[in-house]
Amino acid sequence: MKTNISFSHINKLAIPALIAGIAEPVLSITDTAIIGNINSNATESLAAVGIVGAFISMLIWVFGQVRSAISSIVSQYVGANKFDEVKNLPAQAITIVVLGSLLVLAISFPFSEQIFQFYNASGVILEYCVTYFEIRIFGFPFALFVFAIFGTFRGLQNTFYPMIIAIIGASLNIVLDIILVYGIEDFIPAMDIKGAAYASVIAQITMAVISVILLLKKTEISLRISFPFHPEIKRLLGMMGNLFIRTIALNTALYFATSYATSYGKEYIAAYTISLNIWLLGAFMIDGYSSAGNILSGKLLGAKDYKALLELSNKLFKYGLVTGFLMALVGWIFYDSIGVIFTKEPEVLKQFYYIFWIVLFTQPINAITFIFDGMFKGMGEMKYLRNLLILSTGLVFIPTLLLFDYFDFKLTAIWIAFTFWILARGLPLVFKFRAKFLPLAKK
Repeated sequence: MKTNISFSHINKLAIPALIAGIAEPVLSITDTAIIGNINSNATESLAAVGIVGAFISMLIWVFGQVRSAISSIVSQYVGANKFDEVKNLPAQAITIVVLGSLLVLAISFPFSEQIFQFYNASGVILEYCVTYFEIRIFGFPFALFVFAIFGTFRGLQNTFYPMIIAIIGASLNIVLDIILVYGIEDFIPAMDIKGAAYASVIAQITMAVISVILLLKKTEISLRISFPFHPEIKRLLGMMGNLFIRTIALNTALYFATSYATSYGKEYIAAYTISLNIWLLGAFMIDGYSSAGNILSGKLLGAKDYKALLELSNKLFKYGLVTGFLMALVGWIFYDSIGVIFTKEPEVLKQFYYIFWIVLFTQPINAITFIFDGMFKGMGEMKYLRNLLILSTGLVFIPTLLLFDYFDFKLTAIWIAFTFWILARGLPLVFKFRAKFLPLAKK
């Protein structure tokens, strides 16, 4: 059966995946907006949320790669009409990643203060970091559990249920943020930064519960562990290992950026927190088309339909470019209004508006990079993605940051480094894809 790669079918996959993809950044951006507007110590609290958010995002991205690995293998089996042979793989993969997450929780919790001192946090900011982290980290295993189930749904060519789960989780988080941070007079005391952390954890637990219900009710996948291990577990672990190393490289860039921003002062790290959350929101919004590429490329590769695979890349390139430009345009139109959503502190806003234009400029570049990144994940090309990100971080991001920091560019140095980093990640993917599949599509 020929795989449908029409505009309507791509969007049928992409739009729900887009909505599902922004769930995690919405959790962080909601915390950022609400914490940035509390009455006392808003700048310090905002800085703490940014630092902890960077660390937890690192953990989620490192271990959450199971989503792409599961999606890649399941979609290839679906494309080859061998779905029955892969039914017991997701339960084994989910168990492995959840056990790993519990180990991370057990190791990181006792050393929370040392972790954020490593990010240059000190004084009140360090105190808030520890308070926020020691609550939010308990949502980490649930977040990974949800990511793994999302990967299973994606492999089955279904992005609708992940969208439903994400909408419920994000909506609940927003409501709980408002209630728990500000409190309800004579009923619920204001918890400030603790309230934001509790809201995120409750939302992540809720998403995990709904994920289980939908997976068991709407698919033939079971969460019952069976032995022996599936033959594909070795390939899955290999993919996860490559993605693990790759994501360590990615988060090395984020660590340097967050650490340098923190060292510049509390106004700088607060402005950086806002800009990074907006940048990540844009990245996760384009994740819709990236997910469509991930899902369909794996299926087309499994079916050995190289002509359709090349056609898919051309279509996604156009859709991604348009989406990126539209996101940048919206940012330009509302340029002066966006910062005040997150804070009213004049010094923080000054630093934010000074670099916000770079965040907008990168959106079309991000779109192309993330789309081809998703396609390479769908095809199982994890080793190449690993090597490319290691080189991009070590030879482009870090040297660029150090160079412009030397000339005292501060936050501008960070965002120039991010821009060159994204270019270094994206261009080789486009060239390699076309070099490999143009000849195959002509056969």
